[in-house]
Amino acid sequence: MSELRPAQQTALQVLEWLDEGRRVAAGLLADVEGSSPLDVGACVYVTEQGQIEGSITGGCVESAVAQEAMDILEQRGAPRLRTYGISDALAGTVGLMCGGTVHVFIHELWAEDHAAVRGALDALVHERAAALVTALDGEGAGRKMLVDETGATGSLGGPELLDRNAQREARGLIAVGATTIREFGEDGSALGRGLRVHVTTYVAPPQMVIIGAIDYAAAVAQHARALGYRVTIVDPRTSFLDSKRFSASAQTVAKWPDEALADMTLGPRDAIVVCSHDPKLDMPAVTAAVATDAGYIGALGSRKTTEDRNDRLRSMGVTDAELARLHAPCGLDIGASTVEETALAVLAEIVAERAGRPGGRLRDGAGSIRGKSSQPV
Repeated sequence: MSELRPAQQTALQVLEWLDEGRRVAAGLLADVEGSSPLDVGACVYVTEQGQIEGSITGGCVESAVAQEAMDILEQRGAPRLRTYGISDALAGTVGLMCGGTVHVFIHELWAEDHAAVRGALDALVHERAAALVTALDGEGAGRKMLVDETGATGSLGGPELLDRNAQREARGLIAVGATTIREFGEDGSALGRGLRVHVTTYVAPPQMVIIGAIDYAAAVAQHARALGYRVTIVDPRTSFLDSKRFSASAQTVAKWPDEALADMTLGPRDAIVVCSHDPKLDMPAVTAAVATDAGYIGALGSRKTTEDRNDRLRSMGVTDAELARLHAPCGLDIGASTVEETALAVLAEIVAERAGRPGGRLRDGAGSIRGKSSQPV
């Protein structure tokens, strides 16, 4: 295993504490307004002996959270959601652009939830896909459920429907590597209010590689970033790539696409979108893309451009099976005419492909509108 990140080191320490039978409380960074040095989902842990591991704001509010955690452990108190404002002056000392407000859920890691907690910490250490769901409201506040490829471990201590819907929501968030709060009805229903849960995912965000530094690339990158993708825009033409509209939403790489893709490891959660509209880039990009394990490969262009490109690719040895992986022209047929609408069509197709859905109208389907069960009638 490569050198451990601080969060992984903290996870190993907490696992050791649990193995030793220590009582531990956690301060979970549940939400942020404005700036915060660490991402939502960060945790600080406190033992009944006063040992502290982890961080949620780089030092701004850890002391106050630790005091609250010690009080919970000493009094066997109920979980509590606390709000802390970070002053502009204090924010500057930890690298914040401006002050912010953080919402921290402080609670004891109860014995009945240790299996779920252990599973989540182990997933964090070994970089396996998983999500730890924490109930923030109701009688089950503080209870936890682990969701991973083997199923679900633990319960949120509320209605059975809550466990089922929270598990489904967690799987969707794992797919995009997002950590956030979701709210359900008091009966656990998906459409309702009253019971909030925090879903912390332990998985690297999916990657999107966009070939070609043009307007379409900037628009796709902006949408993709909002959906939780880690975006890279590749173009050997530095004069094109240097524009801030690209670096605002993506990492930029000044290489030929085949060279850039050779340096990357892409899997089923990842996507490649060829936007270059230039055969000098299109051809090496598509040829290299179909040799990866990316779950989605798409290329912009008219139907005529697509036919010509496919003919050239075949002449270069690309097989029909490999071409079948290529979504070209890419995007759903929504009548897009502007750059922004085209980007929306492309991202919609990527989401549909990832979910195994046809991308048609919901009103023309049957069955569940979530998951993979809805079929045209």
